[in-house]
Parts: sequence; structure tokens; C-alpha cells
Amino acid sequence: MIESTRSQVNSDTCNLLADWQQLEEELNREIRGPLDLNRCKESIVLPSRSVSDPLEQVERLASENVVVIFSISSCCICHAIKRLFCGMGVNPAVHELDEDPKGKDMEKALTRLLGTSSAVPIVFIGGKLVGSMDRVMASHINGTLVPLLKEARALWL
Repeated sequence: MIESTRSQVNSDTCNLLADWQQLEEELNREIRGPLDLNRCKESIVLPSRSVSDPLEQVERLASENVVVIFSISSCCICHAIKRLFCGMGVNPAVHELDEDPKGKDMEKALTRLLGTSSAVPIVFIGGKLVGSMDRVMASHINGTLVPLLKEARALWL
């Protein structure tokens, strides 16, 4: 039963990624060419002042900006999520956990928060936890991500 559920989740995740990649390719061809993450460099925020509890630090960082992504710089899924938001015209604050001295502790706190084995990428919008890649992509595909971004005033169109 567990293997069947795990297999279904993996299949759903692959389908979401395939749908998203197809959507991105269409946008690249029809609208503006390849997305350039260098345009979003100014949105990358390095973690600031020290907080003792990693979960408190995550909550503080998540509430400091409208859209916050906790990421690992070498993670391809994290890269895809950052490209999605930048491609939509949203400038998220990106916290690269592998570049932060307390990043491992924050990653463990995020894992506990989500109750999953993989803690990144994690997205917060308007200080509220949206979730990991699967929830963000599902929201994007079913059309609820843009209204959420508009409500949080991260997107104006």
C-alpha cells in the first residue's frame, strides 16, 4: 500500500514537472525568450541577524518579504521554482541554506515543519507556508498561484 502510494506521488510529481516544463517552453518561445535569473539577482537576500531557534529564524525570514524561497544553490528543483517566480515578474527573497552558517539547522526545522524528508525548495507567500515544489506547481497549474500572489501584493497584473 505504501509503495503504491509512493509510486503514485512520484508519478504525479513527474507529471506536474512535465506540464510545467511544457508551459515554460511555450512561454519562452512565444513571449520573451529564455528566462534570465540574473534579472532576479537583486532579490536574493542573505540571511541576517542571528536568532537562536532555527524555526524562529525561518518564521522571521519568511515574514520579512512577500515571497520567500528557502533553497539550496545546487538543487535543480530549487532553481526551477526560482525561475518560475522570476518569470512571472515576482522578485522573491531567496535564502540559500547551503550558504548560511545556520542553514543545516533551518533545513532540519523546515523538514519538521513539513513532515517530509526533503525540505527544499520551500515557498512562503505573505508569510504563510505554501509548501514545497509539488504544492507550488499544483497551485500554478490549477490557476490558484497567481491569485495568491495578487492577494499578497507580490504581483500586480
